[in-house]
Formats: sequence, structure tokens, C-alpha cells
Amino acid sequence: MFATTRPDVPERAPGAAAATPPTPGRRVTDAPTRAFHWLFALSFVGAYLTADGERWRLVHVVLGYTMAGLLGWRVLYGLVGPRHVRLAALARKLAAAPGWVRATLQALRAGDWNALASAGRQGQNLALAGVIAALLLAVPPLVASGVATFHDWGGEWLEEVHEFFGNGMLALVLAHLGQLAALSVWRRQNLARPMLTGRTPGRGPDLVTHNHGALALLLVLAVLAYWAWEWSNAPTRGMPGGTAASGWTLGAPQASAADRHHDDEDDD
Repeated sequence: MFATTRPDVPERAPGAAAATPPTPGRRVTDAPTRAFHWLFALSFVGAYLTADGERWRLVHVVLGYTMAGLLGWRVLYGLVGPRHVRLAALARKLAAAPGWVRATLQALRAGDWNALASAGRQGQNLALAGVIAALLLAVPPLVASGVATFHDWGGEWLEEVHEFFGNGMLALVLAHLGQLAALSVWRRQNLARPMLTGRTPGRGPDLVTHNHGALALLLVLAVLAYWAWEWSNAPTRGMPGGTAASGWTLGAPQASAADRHHDDEDDD
């Protein structure tokens, strides 16, 4: 048999590799997890920036409630969702901390640098998991103290407690960002990319087999619907020129119980 050459197909030089399209990498994060991450981050940043003063108080409160709702959704998703998003996986990582400490000390005593390098990478992952767990655990006391402060259920000490947890949350967020930046430089890999694209460079099977984009869309729509509901039900207050503006957009706060009592005394 003689080899034939098709005229419409260019010949490849001997030894030249076949051109292959670039691979998109492995999928390691699904769409609902990414949607939760960015909605949660947006809510916290917005709530922190509107924490001082009365002008944007309702915006601050609504974003705080949004954080609480997102946390509830994440806990539910972590209980019944796919294996890769289960809270049990995070718990298993943290449960490995005592064993990591023992292995690290043993490697130090033995001078085993290979074991130390392996323990160092595990320690980095443990640190990331620890900050993530701390961020989730900080939300309930942060929101609870904020609700109590908003409704005047206690004295000024509650406001100080709320401020303490807010600053603690900010410290955890900055620590998380610092971890990602430092480890990205150390490993020469953008560790923030999975929360943007859901993928990480490299060959191999996807860790996440289904993206669940519809569920992510429902989560975003639910948050937007809640914000729209709060907008429509926000109290209004007369503005200069006879106009009225939504308290949600301009942050016109509801009168607190103490303020109403003070006004009643003035009327007497």
C-alpha cells in the first residue's frame, strides 16, 4: 500500500507535535460556592463601610441580615450538598491539626527535611481552613449583637461588643487575603483563581463534576429579591424641597425606642 496525502490537509514536519487546544484546567469549585463567596464578601464590605453614623444605618442592617441568611444557606448546603462542599470536609481538615503538630515536632527532632516540607504544605492548608472556619463562626455573634444594638435591647456595651466582632471579622478577612497572597507567591500559583473561574491550572480529573449553575443563579436572585423587598418597605422621611426618599437608599434610620421616649418627654 502506498501512503496518500490529502490535498486539503497540510503536511506536518517529521517530529513536530500535533497542535492541541489549551486545556481549561480542572474544575475545583462549583458555581454556588463562588456565588456565596462573593455575595458574602460584598455584604461584609458594604456593612463595614456603612457602620458609622446614622445616614446609612438601614443599609448596614440589611447587609448584616444578608450575611446571616447567606451563612444559613451555606450551612444547609454544607449539610446536604455535594461531598466537596460538605462542612464535614472542613471539620476533617481542622481535626488533623493535632496530628500535624506531632508530625512536625517529630520531623524537627529527626531533621527530616522532606517530612518538614510535607508538613509545611499541610500547615498552610490548615491555616487557610482555620481562618475560613473562624470567619463562619464570627457571623452569629456579629449579627446577634448588631440586631440587639439596632433594637436597643441593651446599653452601650452591646454596641461595643458589635464593634469588637466587626473589627475581628475585618482582621480575619485581611488575614485570609494575606494568606492567599503569600501562598500564591510561594507556590507560584494564583490561589484566588478558583473563586473566579472555578478552575485551577493542571491536568487531571475534575474534583467538581457538576457546576450547579442554576442553583447559583437562584441564590443570587434570592439575595436581590430580599434587597428589593427591603427597598420597597424601607421607611421614608421628608427631604428638603418636599421630596421623599427611601431610608434604604439614603439611610434614614428608624427612630429608636430611646429617641421616641425622649420625644414624648419633650411633648409633655
